Amino acid sequence: MTENEGLDYASSGVDIDRSDDVKRRIRSVVESTFTAGARGAFGGFGGMFRIPAEAQRPVLVASADGVGTKLRVAIEADRHDTVGHDLVNHCVNDILVQGAHPLFFLDYFAAGRLVPEVVEAVVRGIAAGCRENGCSLVGGETAEMPGIYTPPDYDLAGFIVGMVEENAILGADRVEAGDVILGLASNGLHTNGYSLARRIVSERMGLALTDQFPGEQGSTADVFLQVHRSYLSALKPVLARIHGMAHITGGGLPGNVNRVLPDTLDAQIDSASWHVPNLFLQLEQAGGVDRAEMFRTFNMGIGMVVITDAASAPAIEASAASVHIASYRLGQVVRGTGQVRISEDGA
Repeated sequence: MTENEGLDYASSGVDIDRSDDVKRRIRSVVESTFTAGARGAFGGFGGMFRIPAEAQRPVLVASADGVGTKLRVAIEADRHDTVGHDLVNHCVNDILVQGAHPLFFLDYFAAGRLVPEVVEAVVRGIAAGCRENGCSLVGGETAEMPGIYTPPDYDLAGFIVGMVEENAILGADRVEAGDVILGLASNGLHTNGYSLARRIVSERMGLALTDQFPGEQGSTADVFLQVHRSYLSALKPVLARIHGMAHITGGGLPGNVNRVLPDTLDAQIDSASWHVPNLFLQLEQAGGVDRAEMFRTFNMGIGMVVITDAASAPAIEASAASVHIASYRLGQVVRGTGQVRISEDGA
């Protein structure tokens, strides 16, 4: 192109035809998530959703999140069909801890150059998560931003809105001394700690993503890209029996369980009450990571903490077992100052 030739958007790095191809690819995928409350059609300027008619005193609960540097694993492994599912499940768990069930979801995907096959794979993962959790994917944004992102990198974020009846909101005000602390098993790293985990695997263990991970059946990519587990199906049937919950994300057990404790109570957790999975033990040993740092960085095998009275604990354990999620009695709530105390006697 000479200096005097006319410019267009494509010559600046943004290809509208490529964007239109992306929209054609994902239309049916998005529409497959529509539930009874969804209104409007694919491609509108704004997504619409009707509040359920049976709601009495509905409170909307909203959250936004991403999947962190797990994206780097997906990009380097060229496997893009799971991170969208991660995104939805993470957001679902975040509002579940307040007793809310999801209504609708929106996504944001941005790249320096849109690759239609990659966008389609990511959105298929988002749609799978929405279908699993019964929420509608009512809108989002797909942006091509040359100069901001360098191919093949992309960014991904999600936004969820759910609902809970006002008298059913869960939180620290319901937690009492003597309550039982239950832990529901995670499905690997979920979406936190990847910056440290990737460094350990690369620099200390000398593993490529295609190499088998020690003590596991699959490759490092298989282990690292396990989908972040949703706890909605396990806990929705027993929400009325629960006092409080904590989704174990960044900050681990000490940095999340404290968020559901009143200032007068502590969570006493026995680290010997569950077996820390091999993945975390391998990272701990290879990286020479202090055990306290492991608990602050990773979920250590516990993806959701549920606090309830002793009489209700068996029903919650049974509900989790019915969808094949293991649960453990981690400890109990005791008098204190809002702290999480984890014994270091376990493996």
